[in-house]
Amino acid sequence: MSPVREGLRAYRLISAMWIRSLMAYRVSFAMTAFGNFAVTAFDFVAILLMFSQVDRLGGYSLAEIAFLYGASCTAFGLADVALGSMDRLGRRVRDGTLDTLLVRPAPVLAQVAADRFGLHRVGRLAQGTLVLTYALVVLDIDWTPLKVLMVPLMLLCGAGIFAAVFVGGAAFQFVAQDAAEVQNAFTYGGTTLLQYPPTVFAKDLVRGVTFVLPLAFVNWLPALYVLGRPYPLDLPSWTAFTPPLVAAALLALAGVLWRAGLRSYRSTGS
Repeated sequence: MSPVREGLRAYRLISAMWIRSLMAYRVSFAMTAFGNFAVTAFDFVAILLMFSQVDRLGGYSLAEIAFLYGASCTAFGLADVALGSMDRLGRRVRDGTLDTLLVRPAPVLAQVAADRFGLHRVGRLAQGTLVLTYALVVLDIDWTPLKVLMVPLMLLCGAGIFAAVFVGGAAFQFVAQDAAEVQNAFTYGGTTLLQYPPTVFAKDLVRGVTFVLPLAFVNWLPALYVLGRPYPLDLPSWTAFTPPLVAAALLALAGVLWRAGLRSYRSTGS
C-alpha cells in the first residue's frame, strides 16, 4: 500500500498547487467554471428541444432520460475532475517533457493526473448533479433499499469505469503519441452515448458497449433496474449489481496497460 499512499500524497500536493494558482484569479476561475457549466448544459437543452416535439424518446419519458443523463454526467464529471488532465500525456511523450516527471520522486501516474489540475471542470459535475436531482424529484419510482443504494453505487462505479478509460487511453498515447482525440472519443463520446436510452441505438452498438467496452455498466444497467425497465439484451436482473466488479476489473486492466506503456517509453533522445 506504500506506493498507493505515495501516489495519493503526490496527487494531493500537485493538485493543491494548481488550485492555489487558479484561486489567485478568482473571477477568471468563476467565469471558466460557469462557461464549462453552460457549454455542457447545451446537451440537456438539445434533449429538451427534442421533447418539445415528441412525448417519448425510444419509449422513455423526459424524466427517465434526465435520470440517465444526470447519472452519466455526474459519474463522468467525477472522473473528469480527478483525471481529466490525462489527455495531455501524448503531448508530453511527443516533446519529451515526460522525462521531467520520470526523475521526480513521485509516481508518474499521480503527476500526470494532477498536472494542470482543472478545478473548473466542476461546472460539468454541477450541471450533471442538478439534472440528476431534478430527475429523482419528478420520477415516480417505487423506492426500495436496493434501489436507494443503487444510485450512489452507480455514480461511484461509473466514475471508476470512466477513470479506467482515462488511464487506458493515456497508456495508448505512449504508442500513438498525440492521440488525445482517440481517447476523447471513448470518454466524452462515451458519456454522450449514455445520456440516451439504449433503445434508440442498434443492438450491435448496445452489445459493443456492454461486452467489449462495458460503458453500459456506468448507468444503463443500474439505472434501468431503478426505473424498473428491462435491458434490451435480455440480461438477467442481477447484472445491475455487477458495476463494482466491472469497475475493479477495468481499473486493474488500466493499471497493467499503464505500466506496460510506461516501460515502453524511450524518450525523444533530445
